[in-house]
Amino acid sequence: MASDGSVAEDAELERPLHSSLVVHALGFLGVPFRLGGDSAEEGFDCSGFVQAAFRQVMGLQLPRIARDQARATESIERSELAPGDLVFFNTLGRRYSHVGIYIGGDRFVHSPRSGARVRIESMGLRYWATRFNGARRVQVAGLTTRTPPAPMQAELLTQR
Repeated sequence: MASDGSVAEDAELERPLHSSLVVHALGFLGVPFRLGGDSAEEGFDCSGFVQAAFRQVMGLQLPRIARDQARATESIERSELAPGDLVFFNTLGRRYSHVGIYIGGDRFVHSPRSGARVRIESMGLRYWATRFNGARRVQVAGLTTRTPPAPMQAELLTQR
């Protein structure tokens, strides 16, 4: 099939990288919450968790704050969610105050709050369903399954 450079085709090519992102993010399960945290060694807050996962797997530097991560990404319909997309919630009385990474099956992985650890939750739970306020996609121009970013290449080579 010939490449026509369409947005749909670009998104399809990016999905394997997003699957790698999900697998990597799940590796952080159990890491404690830490306000302002952005590493597995010290702990994560929600946006630090998302930022670290995208940086480590895709070599992308997302903004540090959930609200700014929302501004830097493309809005999608909830029905369009695919693993690796971002899901945002209003947990502090303002839009985009909490973020997680969608993993499929109406579930997401996130660093929820002080005293908790990175975990998987269902978006169907009443708490999250009533606070959901957006699905967004990180657009990764030029990345395909044949040309992963350097950080991912190094990680794959060390796993062999």
